[in-house]
Amino acid sequence: MTGWLVVAGLGPGSEALVTPEVSAALAEATDIVGYIPYVARVAARPGLRLHPSDNRVEVERATAALEMAAAGRRVVVVSSGDPGVFAMASALFEALESRPDCHALEIRILPGITAMLAAAAAAGAPLGHDFCAINLSDNLKPWALIERRLRLAAEADLAMAFYNPRSKSRPEGFDKVLQILRDACGGERLITFARAVSTPDQRIETVTLAEARPEMADMRTVVLLGNSATRRVGPWVYTPRFAG
Repeated sequence: MTGWLVVAGLGPGSEALVTPEVSAALAEATDIVGYIPYVARVAARPGLRLHPSDNRVEVERATAALEMAAAGRRVVVVSSGDPGVFAMASALFEALESRPDCHALEIRILPGITAMLAAAAAAGAPLGHDFCAINLSDNLKPWALIERRLRLAAEADLAMAFYNPRSKSRPEGFDKVLQILRDACGGERLITFARAVSTPDQRIETVTLAEARPEMADMRTVVLLGNSATRRVGPWVYTPRFAG
């Protein structure tokens, strides 16, 4: 096979945060595949084909990318943030399982700066000790599992990063999340709402759980919850590196 396939992370939004490795792959590509707004971040040029698609066809998108690469194309599947964090790398390998004819294909996964790490840097260092990341969307897993993971993470006193906190189709879900966290962690725990990180629309706001409201988050927001030791210093929020 002469084609290749790259799954690349475009970072959280700013072009300055796209890695040189990803930029080089984009420059060599014949085809760009991805969710509509992510493909729109790639500049058109002669000889480059853009293949935007809807957000809920990840495996179909990955299968199409494999087929193009197997036909000799140089294909880049784009994700925001890092492709291995709630993004297209996993979908690519899911599609690859049913395509043994593509197992010899050259495939590379190129990391990107995640939204949670960009958000943490903008706020200070709220993920400075042990932490976990939880996708709050129940599109691909049941709500009961989300609730169980929230409670267990709170019991372990982990800082937490939340993706996809509140959509128009399920605005009530994040209200439930906040109630669970207040019950498990108390009202004084610090929580940061980081919207449109690294873009001109960036907004960072840190409040206590008692002050947090569901409408403070949307699908462009990453939410960071500190652990019991997380504190403020001046305008910043940080979690000490020591435990206890």
